[in-house]
Amino acid sequence: MERFPSHRLAIAGALALGAGVTWNISNVGAVADPLADAYGVSLAVVGLFTTALFVTHLLVQIPGGRASDRIGARNVGFLAVGAVVAGNLLLLLAHDPALAIGARAVVGLGSGAGFVAGAEYMRIAHASPVLQGIYGAATMAGGGLAIAIVPQLEPSIGWRAPYWSALVAAVAAAAVLAAAPVPKLRIVARRARLVADRRLVRLGLLHGATFGLSVVGANWVVTLLERHGDPSGTAAALGSLLLLGGLVTRPLGGFVATSRAALAGALVAGSVAFAVLALPAPLAVLGIAGAVAGLAAGLPFAAVFAGAQRTRPEAPGAAVGFVNAWAIGAVVAGTPLLGLTFSLPGDGRIGFACLAALWAAALATVPRAREEPLR
Repeated sequence: MERFPSHRLAIAGALALGAGVTWNISNVGAVADPLADAYGVSLAVVGLFTTALFVTHLLVQIPGGRASDRIGARNVGFLAVGAVVAGNLLLLLAHDPALAIGARAVVGLGSGAGFVAGAEYMRIAHASPVLQGIYGAATMAGGGLAIAIVPQLEPSIGWRAPYWSALVAAVAAAAVLAAAPVPKLRIVARRARLVADRRLVRLGLLHGATFGLSVVGANWVVTLLERHGDPSGTAAALGSLLLLGGLVTRPLGGFVATSRAALAGALVAGSVAFAVLALPAPLAVLGIAGAVAGLAAGLPFAAVFAGAQRTRPEAPGAAVGFVNAWAIGAVVAGTPLLGLTFSLPGDGRIGFACLAALWAAALATVPRAREEPLR
């Protein structure tokens, strides 16, 4: 396990790594229509570019965490950036949709391992729960900035805009990481039976319900609002609140990382907000509900990650990868399932009602006082 004194460069390296690799999560979706035209395929095929990334992003969570424990989070960070660079170079060189799907899978290896390595590097730097929350906000900011910037680059760069921008983000992350201190390595446990740890499973379910299901909802909330008569521009603005709220509450969650009441309150608020989104409510009310859901989703982040690392101090990186895998798994499985509900009566409202019920069910995952998982 690595240890070294807290250092601003170490924290900067972790933040740059987290934001740099997560740029790739949304850079393709930001220009889906131009990409579909450039490749000569449907939007559904372009959607597979993102699905391929998330599948490998999920598969590498625990291996990336174990590698961070064994060879060092900073080293894994460089390997992750290398995968992102390699995948995006393939995407730039070959104008073929089948190859693009494979290349995006390579990028997903980097985004997944880089996310876990960044969280572990923050812990090694003795980052507080508040800084862990800021790291979570940085990973959301990477994807958010891609959505804002890539469409502005596309008119001048063309269909390669998401890939060139991803390369710039990766190189910038590598430069900051290279300037960060090199920690010492210490032998860690070779094996850590994570699946059998009920405390980690609870934290994984909590993270899956809050972060994972909020991403699922964000993927479809604009469609929901548009199908029920709201203007597309307004629907997009309101829908973005489901993700942007986490930028505020992920750092804030660090201040209440040991508060079970705060976690329970976030779950109740999120459940109510998704229930409102499932109703034919006025546009202003739906906007407030979207904002509340986004704010509620970000609050548990610091508690989940700090709790996972403290629960398994002999394998903290693997523990973070394990709990984050639940959220990514929820995104991979839940996004198409929620999409199917738009073919049912209510045009998607049944799906959002299910999200509300799942958030409420997650109250059972809030750790009991005697278990002390968050301290």
